[in-house]
Amino acid sequence: MNSMTCLALSMFAVAGCAGTTSSGAEGKAAASATAYPFTLDNCGTDVTYKAAPQRVVTLNQTAAEILIHLGVGDRIAGTGYEIEKTPPAIAAQYERIPLLSAPGAEIKHEKLLEAQPDFVYGSFASLFTKEQSGEREQLHDLGVPTYLTEFDCTYHESVADADFTKLFEEYRRLGRIMGVPEAGEKLATEQKGVVDQAVGAVEKRDEPLRVMWFYSTYEGTPWAAGPGGLPQHMSELVGVENIFADAKTKWAEVSWDEVAARDPDVIILADLTRGEPNDTAEEKTELLRKDPLTSRLAAVKGNRFITIPGSHMDPGYGSASAVRALADGLNKLG
Repeated sequence: MNSMTCLALSMFAVAGCAGTTSSGAEGKAAASATAYPFTLDNCGTDVTYKAAPQRVVTLNQTAAEILIHLGVGDRIAGTGYEIEKTPPAIAAQYERIPLLSAPGAEIKHEKLLEAQPDFVYGSFASLFTKEQSGEREQLHDLGVPTYLTEFDCTYHESVADADFTKLFEEYRRLGRIMGVPEAGEKLATEQKGVVDQAVGAVEKRDEPLRVMWFYSTYEGTPWAAGPGGLPQHMSELVGVENIFADAKTKWAEVSWDEVAARDPDVIILADLTRGEPNDTAEEKTELLRKDPLTSRLAAVKGNRFITIPGSHMDPGYGSASAVRALADGLNKLG
């Protein structure tokens, strides 16, 4: 019997007994809070959850942070695709989770199996591939249920209803999957309050400002937020216009000539700490000021920048804080 087969059999054992070997008050509460088994339609795939997961692998940092905020971080057996520093409030919990990949890198399938997960949760379709952690169908065949955020059922594709209602429903679904539905509802309610308060604090303008959501560069080419993602929804909430709302995907590869032609009033900088070129907000600002073309942009000449952690532009716990940062930044610009 080869090592991969042994790992798969071990996974079956963990998945099969997860609902009956829980110890302590948390395990008992999880078992009674959700009626198992149940099935969810997730990104067009029916997935059955037979018991409250006890050994979860999150494929990316954002997914891990959501589970921590749901109060089940101690059930995460491993995580990956770490792209920035964890917020201080949950840093101690996050640092206890085994990192199954190098920072900024994806978890590979064999490494995932070694963690013996009984549930796998990811925020990007690109992580559920043969080249990375394995396809969802492949994991389901091994008896390991998965959940992929509904914001990225197809990699980078625009989502018609990409809004906070969808994100809060994800919290509720994860709460149910993990056997803590009350925690899912509580998190959704708290985060809705943060968003509503931020939107209510935005100062009204006669004419909406035009913004560019500048996420990163790849070989010198800028990537900016397009339609069908939370940045577009946030733009609408606070009353600004995304200059690339007509792009074909939610994260679009654009050109500096296009950026110059559209000349945004404000540039929203993603602050990332992955170590890639021009990842940090400081590096992006320096790039924009030094380049002969972008240095002439109205936003650059007027120093009209708003900085938001890069992960907060993706669906996750930090997204609500992004609205608050966006609102505060717009108000300070006057």
